[in-house]
Amino acid sequence: MQKYSLGIQSFRELREQNCVYVDKTQYIYNLITQLKCTFLSHPRRFGKSLLISTLEYLFQGRQDLFKGLWIEDKITWEEHPVLSFSFAKADFHKMDFENYLDSKIEEHAKHFEIVLQTKTIASKIEELIITLSKRYQKGVVLLVDEYDKPITEFLRKDDLAIADRNRETMRLFYSPLKDLDEHLRFLFLTGVSKFSKVSIFSDLNHLEDITMGRRFPTLLGYTEAEITHHFQERIQEIADIQALTYEKCFETMRLWYNGYSWNKGKDKVYNPTSVLKFLSDMEFQNYWFETGTPAFLVDMLKNKFLYNLETIDVSSKRLGSFMLENIDEITLLYQTGYLTIQNKEDDDIYTLGYPNKEVRDSMNHYLLAEYTCQQDLKPSVRDIFRCMQKRDFEQLFKIMNGLFGEIPYQIFDAKQEKYYHAIIFLTFRLLGYYAQAEPSTSKGRIDVVVETKDVIFIFEFKVNGTLEEAMAQIHKNRYYQRYEGAGKEIYLMAVVCQDKEIKEYKVEQFFS
Repeated sequence: MQKYSLGIQSFRELREQNCVYVDKTQYIYNLITQLKCTFLSHPRRFGKSLLISTLEYLFQGRQDLFKGLWIEDKITWEEHPVLSFSFAKADFHKMDFENYLDSKIEEHAKHFEIVLQTKTIASKIEELIITLSKRYQKGVVLLVDEYDKPITEFLRKDDLAIADRNRETMRLFYSPLKDLDEHLRFLFLTGVSKFSKVSIFSDLNHLEDITMGRRFPTLLGYTEAEITHHFQERIQEIADIQALTYEKCFETMRLWYNGYSWNKGKDKVYNPTSVLKFLSDMEFQNYWFETGTPAFLVDMLKNKFLYNLETIDVSSKRLGSFMLENIDEITLLYQTGYLTIQNKEDDDIYTLGYPNKEVRDSMNHYLLAEYTCQQDLKPSVRDIFRCMQKRDFEQLFKIMNGLFGEIPYQIFDAKQEKYYHAIIFLTFRLLGYYAQAEPSTSKGRIDVVVETKDVIFIFEFKVNGTLEEAMAQIHKNRYYQRYEGAGKEIYLMAVVCQDKEIKEYKVEQFFS
């Protein structure tokens, strides 16, 4: 049985334990031979730490660890002084970032038997790099993993002062590097987000961001060809256990875990964490999303009533860096991996959407749980599915009222109609139906449309209105017109809501 590198972020440990390694060393060769100062932003649990570790052992000249890999005979193996800083596992709620960084610099100095004479963060890193460069007569390799974690841990409104203080500490650390180019062989930073006003991005104007574009689109993540090459036998084994064909098993895996793109919607890759967990557990489940979704992000989406994230058009500028003082939720969703590039419409407009079923279903579940103030939604969602199959609308709306019932009045009253739209939309998206919130027609906006393989439901809500008004609006604006040629049953659903409850409803079956 193949060994999978679940939880292993050390390249040395991975190779010594004979775990499967998806060979990325050809990309790494291009990286270290073509570039000198580089930044890469990717979502959490996507292999950034393993990449940093791989670079560390490569520059230490550990050819033995690269036996059998593409790069083994492609470079001259020699040892460089390497300074590697990882903020990935540090808890900056429990430790001061400046003290932590100072201690890490001192640890590196001690490792190289150097006694630093200077006192500040900036002067210490400068002294350490220059001393190592002169001693080894080679440029220093500086690697920083999850550079932004001291900021991203403090994005809640009440914590922004700490985030700003940590950003200033970053500035002190990175600012000397712009004058140390002759002493550096290679500089590489990873992170989840790209914040503006961090000196590394302004002072080091030759720092190349390789996150997007054609050069390194599959440096992280697994391509379909890589999965086929390394895991074909395991996928066949899982297919046999689940009584599926190999093709059907692979198609389902693609639906769940593929879809990430940083190149105009091309060169799609699978989430490596999810793939390895699936191969280990042999079940299609939510793996990546459960490894840690920031609560502040869900709160931000809820407070702004952003729940329809299926298709969003943004400019290229909006996908880049953003300011700590003005966090853009769509930029954050993209940079953290909840949205990805679906395609590029023109020179400046990108279309974003969920990468796959795992992220879509998980986000819809989290948001629905937030809106309804309920955590265990599976029984309700299961019962709603059965009602839809039986066209049991009376029971359907009883269950929906149960979802509305737990929402506190002081929260619900301010956004009444939006709550109805959000909960209906998220519920049916969670069921796997195609749901649209407020789709436009030539005569106006429909509140919610739900489409299954054989039925279309058109909802019109009236808060404190009448059924006659709601149904009359559907007919007057001919909301059903755009669906008449679909060859499906169409149900017109007039719904009257009041005081967190669906008071009454009327259903008409429309025949085109």
